[in-house]
Amino acid sequence: MEAIIEFFHSNVAMAPWLIFGLLLLAGFNIPISEDAMLFISAILAKKNPELTVPLFFAVYLGAYFSDLICFSLGWFLGPKILKFKFFASIVTAERRVKIHSYYEKYGIITLILGRFIPFGVRNGLFLTAGLGKMNPLKFALSDLLACTISCLVFFTLYYQFGTQVVDYIKKGNIFIFGIAGIIVVVLLILKKTKKET
Repeated sequence: MEAIIEFFHSNVAMAPWLIFGLLLLAGFNIPISEDAMLFISAILAKKNPELTVPLFFAVYLGAYFSDLICFSLGWFLGPKILKFKFFASIVTAERRVKIHSYYEKYGIITLILGRFIPFGVRNGLFLTAGLGKMNPLKFALSDLLACTISCLVFFTLYYQFGTQVVDYIKKGNIFIFGIAGIIVVVLLILKKTKKET
């Protein structure tokens, strides 16, 4: 990570464009971490205050357009996209059914919580929303809200506290993922109990 940050420091004038471009690539499921880009942007902004606004908007718009790209892949290519092993491994049939049911039941909450869960969960959510033919305007507006919340929160935390806060954020992500897992288990138990009665 230090080598990457050093590279961005050496090319700080181009950093907003590089970050924006890398995040667009992430929309095609190329493994580029949005979390890492947020961290790098905030660290660069702290050391180069004159670039705070361009860096924030680079990471924010890059993350948002990346989500729209991922959604569009699912929307326009539909099930054909799952013929590619790479995409099929991200969104298995079981995962698609689960995520789609979350969208149906919880709507925007699914996107907001999903944005705080890393490890490929985000792109799985967006791809599934596209595959499930979620209303594009509804997705775009919901994700705009979710992306605004997550980018503002993480950028501010990284900017204010730097590396000190990374461990807390990782623990927080694990906590959110754990809560989401518990909710899934409870819903499955309730569903099974309903069927038996």
